[in-house]
Amino acid sequence: MANLKDFRLLSFDVYGTLIDYEAGILSALQPLLAANDRTDISRLQLLETYHELEVRQQKETPDLPYSQLLALVHQRIAAKLGLAPPTADESRAFGNSVGSWPAFPDTVDALRRLAKQYKLVVLSNIDRASFALTNSGPLEGFPFDLVITAQDVGSYKPNPRNFEYMLKAVKDKFGFDKDQVLQTAQSQFHDHHPARTMDIKSVWIVRPGSIMGNTEKEVYDWKFNTLGDMADALEAEVIAS
Repeated sequence: MANLKDFRLLSFDVYGTLIDYEAGILSALQPLLAANDRTDISRLQLLETYHELEVRQQKETPDLPYSQLLALVHQRIAAKLGLAPPTADESRAFGNSVGSWPAFPDTVDALRRLAKQYKLVVLSNIDRASFALTNSGPLEGFPFDLVITAQDVGSYKPNPRNFEYMLKAVKDKFGFDKDQVLQTAQSQFHDHHPARTMDIKSVWIVRPGSIMGNTEKEVYDWKFNTLGDMADALEAEVIAS
């Protein structure tokens, strides 16, 4: 079996892997819950409802920028949970909350360590403006080698178009073939299953306790709880060699 150090490029999911988007979403939903005086809806129910409606909206409007898509999801969440309809401004604020979603505490340091070995590429279900806010804020301006958003592709993962677009882009820009790429992500649904279908090796960053993106069948080539753990494993390989 190949080693981590044998690869040349990491293709990252961002929201769920680098960014704690479950915490960000729950925080951004609090005004809606407070306005309806609802404290009885569990974290699990909120996140499962969000995930279901987000996936549905992404299929229905694949070319809609993520911040606008989130505003529609916000309205659907209220309807599904039996809450009073939010105003357009309230839904817009939810859609614009992405830039405030926090990074996991190990993320930025791990990225800096991984960048010594790999080109680092973003492949994210996001729009360009929202990612720019995340990158300049929680990700501390980290200099990714290439950023590919759903807005660039015109579809959302797990659509194979997004992975095909990434593979072509990294071949054109860096000269790397598929066997030199590691898809690095938390979501089984959005990343690992489509990567396996396309014969792209993958690293599962579990982020223990995460709910969204899990599937009954888990597929991956390497598995780490955190990105920091992956960086530790890579450094151990390099030292051993």
